Parts: sequence; C-alpha cells; structure tokens
Amino acid sequence: MSNLTRMKVANGIYWVEVPEADVRVLCGCPADSVKQMMRRGLIVRREADGVDFETGPNAILLSDVPVQKGSFANLAEFPVMQMLYRQGMGIPGHPNNTGARPVLIGSAQQVTAQLRYIHRGIYGLVSEEEMTEAGLPPDMARTMIHLKSELAYGTILPTEDLVDCIILDGDRVEIDGGVSLRRLASNVFQFRYGGESVTVDLNLAPGENYEVPYTLGYHLIERGYWMVVHSGNGDGWDAGRPAMSSVLIFQGKVYLVDAGPNVLHSLQALGISANEIEGIFHTHAHDDHFCGLTALMRSDRRIRYFAAPWVRDSVARKLSALLSMDRDDVLPFFEVHDLETGVWNDIAGLQVMPMFSPHPVETTVFMFRAASGAGYRSYAHLGDIITLSVLEEMISGSPEEQGIPRELFEQVRRAYLTQATVKKIDIGGAPVHGSAEDFREDESDKIILSHTARELTDREKEIGSGATFGSADVLIASHQDYVRDRAARYLRSYFPSVPQHELEILLNNPIVGFNPETIILRAGERNTDIHLLLTGDVDVMRPVSRSRAGTAALSAGGVVGEHSALSGTPSEFTCRTANCVRALRVPCRTYVEFIRRNGLLQDIQSLQAAREFLASTWLFSEGISYPVQNRIARAMRPHTLEACPEPQSVADSGIRLVRDGEVQLLFDDSPVEELSAGDFYGESSVLYGTPGLLRVRTDARAEIYRLPADAVRNIPVVRLKLLEVYQRRMRLLLDPRLVSTPVFCWREQYATGVDALDGQHRRLFEMTERLHQAMDSGAAKPLLTELLNSLIEHAETHFDDEEQLMADAGFPGLERHRRRHKRLLAKARDFANRLAHGEIDLDESFVAFLKDWIVDHLLTEDHRYPVFLAETRAR
Repeated sequence: MSNLTRMKVANGIYWVEVPEADVRVLCGCPADSVKQMMRRGLIVRREADGVDFETGPNAILLSDVPVQKGSFANLAEFPVMQMLYRQGMGIPGHPNNTGARPVLIGSAQQVTAQLRYIHRGIYGLVSEEEMTEAGLPPDMARTMIHLKSELAYGTILPTEDLVDCIILDGDRVEIDGGVSLRRLASNVFQFRYGGESVTVDLNLAPGENYEVPYTLGYHLIERGYWMVVHSGNGDGWDAGRPAMSSVLIFQGKVYLVDAGPNVLHSLQALGISANEIEGIFHTHAHDDHFCGLTALMRSDRRIRYFAAPWVRDSVARKLSALLSMDRDDVLPFFEVHDLETGVWNDIAGLQVMPMFSPHPVETTVFMFRAASGAGYRSYAHLGDIITLSVLEEMISGSPEEQGIPRELFEQVRRAYLTQATVKKIDIGGAPVHGSAEDFREDESDKIILSHTARELTDREKEIGSGATFGSADVLIASHQDYVRDRAARYLRSYFPSVPQHELEILLNNPIVGFNPETIILRAGERNTDIHLLLTGDVDVMRPVSRSRAGTAALSAGGVVGEHSALSGTPSEFTCRTANCVRALRVPCRTYVEFIRRNGLLQDIQSLQAAREFLASTWLFSEGISYPVQNRIARAMRPHTLEACPEPQSVADSGIRLVRDGEVQLLFDDSPVEELSAGDFYGESSVLYGTPGLLRVRTDARAEIYRLPADAVRNIPVVRLKLLEVYQRRMRLLLDPRLVSTPVFCWREQYATGVDALDGQHRRLFEMTERLHQAMDSGAAKPLLTELLNSLIEHAETHFDDEEQLMADAGFPGLERHRRRHKRLLAKARDFANRLAHGEIDLDESFVAFLKDWIVDHLLTEDHRYPVFLAETRAR
C-alpha cells in the first residue's frame, strides 16, 4: 500500500496525503474548495474527548497563478478558518490544539498576498486608527476593538501567529516528517516521501473551469416591481447550497445583497445576465458574502456598490490584499456609494437603512422598503448577526470596565427585531452567528431562516420558514412590462440617431421565451428572424471543423443572427441558450429594411468586423456586452508601423492592439516579449497616465489598432486584465533570470525628469541593492538590521521632500501619495522591528516587499507627478 497518495478533488484542486507523516495538503484553493473536500469525504465529523470537530487538511499549496480562466485560484481564508476553528487547531483547550498550525506553501508573492487577505478576512479593520479613518467615532472604534478581541478568543493576532509559511521559490523544501516538495514548472509540483513521488498540476486544461459543488437547475425570474428572490440560504460550510444572499428586483432593475462564491453560476441559474446587475448592497467582508465581488469586477461597466463607510473600507482593504493592489486602485472598479447608518437612504425610489451588527469584521444588516398604495412594503436582510445572549454577556458594568455599553446592546436588539414584511435571518449559532430563538416574538409578517448547513429543528420551524433557491416573495405586484422597456433602451443605445417612430417598428414585435439549452440558430442555416436578447445568456459556438472553433457568450443586449440576416448568407455560428432567455423577435426582412432605410448598413458591417477582431483577443474576449463592443469598435483606428530596427518609445496614450504582423517589446535593448495578432501594449498610459518603461521594435511592417485610453479606462474587466499584464511586465524588469544587471540596479529609464527626486531615487536603489546583496551573502542580523534602518531613514527623508514638492506644485494626487508612503514605512518598520527582536529572518517575502515597493511605487506612482507637471506647463 502506498504511503503517498494523490486524489483529484475537482478541476484545479488536488489532495495529497502521507498518513505516516501526518501531512494532508489541499493543493489549490479556489472558491468553495472546502465544500469540494466535503463532497469527496475528505472533511467529515469526528468526536474526541466529548468534543465534536471536523477532519481536513493541515496544509495548503497555493497556485503560482493567482487567476485562471477569469477566476481567482487562491482563496485560502475559508480553508484556514476550517483548520483553525472547525478542526480546532486555533481554539484554546481544544483536543486538536497541539501547537501545530495550518501551513501555507507557495511563492513569496502568493504567500504574502494570502497572509494579508486572510488577516483582513478574519478581523477586518484592526486598529482604532483604521476605524476612525473609515468614519467610526472614537468611542465606537474602542468598543469594536473590544468586540473583535472577545470574538477572537481574546486578542487580534498577526496572521503569521496563526499559520506557518513555507516559501517555495527555489530548491526542494521539506513540509514535515520527511515529505518534500519542489516545483517542476509553473503551477506543476512534485511531492516526495521515502522512495515515492506524485505530481500535481494545478493548471486548468483547455476547456476546464473551476467547478461548482452544487447544482441549481434553471429558473425563470420575472423583472417585477418590488420582489425578493432567494439566491442562497446556506453558509460557507453547506456543500449543497449557495451561501446566504438575495436578489432584489425593484422597478425592473436587479440588485444583489452580498456576493458569495460562484455568484455568476447562481445568476446564470436564475436567468440573470451579469450585465443586468444595477448594484450590490454589501453586509461584510467574509468570503461567503464577499469573494464573488471579484467576479463582478470582470464586468464591462462599474457596478454600483452600496455599503456603510467602514464596511466599504474593510472590503477595500481585503480586496487590495487579495489582488496585490493598493486600496486606492480597488475602488475604481466599482461606482461606490456610501450609505448612512440608522437612517433611510434613497436609491432611485428604493429606500435602504443599514444598521450596525456585531461580528468579527465590520458588518451591517439591511432594511429595504418601497412605497405602495397601502404604505411601505419592506424586506430585512440580517446576515451576519450575533446571538443576543452572547452579546449581552459582553455588557460592561461601568465606563471603566472593558465591554460594550448597555445602550449598544439595546440598539442592536431593536435593529434585529424591527418589523418587516419579509425578514431573512442568520441562525448559524453562537458565538458569532444568530439564533432563531431571538426572533420567537418578532412581529414581522414572514421570517425566513438562513445561513445554516444543518436541518432545522422543530422549534426553529415554529419560528420561521425556509426558502428554496430561486423562490421569490413579491412585495408589490407589477403592472408594467419592464422587459419591453429594456428592449426600447437597448435599441435607442444602438441607433442613437434614428427617429423614435422608426424604432417603434422594431419594438412592435413579440417578446418570446426560450428554455435553457435551446438552439436558437444553427450553423449553416439561414435565419428568418433576428433576436435581441433581453434577459439571460446565449452561447455562440463556431463549428469544431473551423480553424477558429470555440465558444463565446452573448448576454442581455446582444443580437442573435444579425450578420447572417444582413448578408443573406447561412449563419457561421450555432447559438444555444445557457439559461432561461427572453428576446425580442424581429423578422429578418423587417430588420434589413429598417437598416437600409436609415442608411446604417455600412456602419454596422464595419462594426461587425471590428467586434469579431475584439472577440478574438484575450483583452476583450469576455464580459463585454454588445453595446460596449460597439462603443469600443467605433473608437478603434487602424495604423501602420513601418519596419524599424531601432527601438521606439510609445509617446501617445492608449492601447495598441496588434492586428497583423509582429511587434517586439524591449527593455534597454533586450527583448522582453514578442507580440503577435491580438496582443497589445500601452497599458501604463491607461492605468496611470504614464508612458511606461518599455519600447517597441518592428523588424517588418505591422498593422495595429489605436484605441484611446478614455475608451477602455472605465471598463472593469479590461482594467483588471491591463493591471495583470502591467504587473507581470514590470516584474520582468526585476527578474535576475531575464535582466543581467543586479536586481535593484538604477537605470536612466527609471528617471522622472525631476532632478531632486531622481537623485534620491538613485540612492534608494543603491541602498536596497546593498541590503539585498547582504542577504544573499548570509550577513549577520545586526548588519541586516543596520542596513534596513538606514534604508528606512533615507526613505523617510525622501518621502518628506517628495510630498513637499508635490504640495508646492498643487499635485492632485498628493493625499493618495501620502497614504502610500505611510503604508510603505509602516510595513518596512514592522520588518525592521521583528528582525531586531529575532522574530523573523529576511527571506523571499521581504524581497517580494522590496520589489513591490520598486514596481508599485517608484516606477509607477512617482511617475504620475512629472506627467502632471508636463500637463500643467502645456496649459
């Protein structure tokens, strides 16, 4: 019998176990990896010494690639929480608390990002200073810190005190008990024990995606006046259901309450396109309510984000950790709207009141209401909440005692028991979740029990109802056709110059419905109608016999059969519904006559060609709706790059898409990347308004499209991809395998053109390189401490001088710059302090911090200032 075993848990997730060494490794941890382990029987209930607990992994191997197929590959928060709290490794007095800690294994960059992300996921905001900065009054901030400490078994700990880390950046490393691990290639790893070995490949194969642990079926959801659709009643540990969430439909518009794992799968099951989402109301930053936000960021427009300021700040800090981005760069992915707590906020007629709820991270519950002829009809969403008896035990007897004031307890109790037409409550149980018994006397018309993975007890069934996925509560009935209204809006956006009476000809056609998995149009057939999609999604498939076979998605706003209708030729594609779809059906003859009568044929045909090219590129291949595709296509301008062996700077702003031929990207005179059709450059100018450090060379003529920065800057999914490529290319400049000079060597390309700054930057590079060389040579800690403190001292002087120059010039990004300086210094001082006290060694995680400092600040943020100066002089 083998001592070293490997099991495939799901796509991109493996289990490696060595019982003799007590090593159990979860390899890969995308969304809901804990639920996938439960499904495979790798996590089960056990009892020891009268204590119930779960089995499971004791180590996590992180993916080298943080994002695969548009989904995040490393979401270690819930696997770590399962080890700490459900296995008991982090609970005082628990039989499984033996002193061993969960282990994170991976590259320095991924381990560092996960440590920050897990810390924010467990605690949220971690100091009174952070809380007051987010808008909490000082007395409330002090109370929150006490609450968090109580719910965290006494104290808020650094993540490094909760988990152990193994950095896998070079040779083979030992995990424990003789089990070793090495990287064979990117995302491919080999485990060895004794004379045995197994290989784990965490790369998703072509055609693979991360799997969802449950099936939901298909549902047809009306776009009504005021209704609540139940999109999840489980919790983060319920392997059979999505976590607690709701979909609100108000006046035909779609809003989400929270976004947990696999939110897009839930929306697809409900027949809701991602680009239908008007906004999201967010309760808090735990992964079962949070990690779907990253999927919503892959949208073609900024979705409106509604939360209390301290919830928003807690979420932004966690997102920034997960994405290895600065907090200020996270918010532009959403249209942020801060809500005032304890009062009604009006959102285009829908009123919402967030109310404080005690939890380990910043949390509010929500009350929603809308006016009807018989008064207000309301929905209360209470997730996550605390059991009132647990909260009552924290009340302090006097101002001198630590605890919460009696008034806060009463405030929370009143908020929870506010009467509503429909109320959904978390009954996950003490200490950090709610109890159904607290609502036995609640006067709400209907109570729905949620946020649990177990069967309801008879006593709980006396208090509240259940709600299956896709069921709905209609609060105010609709007497309007919001789907047809949507058709009118789409047509007006497509044809802005066409008279309304002409659009009415198209609108005077039936709206039809299609069941899931229905072929609307088959490749090789001539269509008699075109279909304007109004709800749902359609898969557009090229025949497998074609050289460019593949599947693309068409969502609400897309048109099925337009090209074949206008050309009079058979369709090149098969169009098949992915869920319940409703569409405006227009006869081809009517549509063609409309196009010709209004002189639109040439414009549409040119847009079709441009859209097809965009769909063939990685940058624009996903999440871009029909109207946005058209807008981008209209902004594209063809351009020829003549053969030029000398490297050329990219002076003007915007994206450059290679249409035909090859383009080289160079740093100094060294090739960094070869670009061919569909590839791009110029991302720095879109993200930061700076020209970038790379130059281009063409050995032969190449055809490109120029795309202005303004055409793509506010498209979240494009911005996310541009950021991914920018970070990858910038890190190549500090990769010793590709650059022959020392890692932290100053180059003239780094200069800002501001002499006072460049001299100090050059000195920072020199000091950083000296520290790096001392680390490589194995220098003693006293020398490393001295070099690091000198670097911090110089950085403090440089930051002060830089901020003064920016203030004198009226630089609008000064406050953002100050915040970044403050965070960089705080992190550097923390490293220095822990090094001086013998708590850490300076390892690859510290080198990763230095590289981030160079890439994200010196080579990015500092270059915004000279651009501002140049623009000011030009005016």
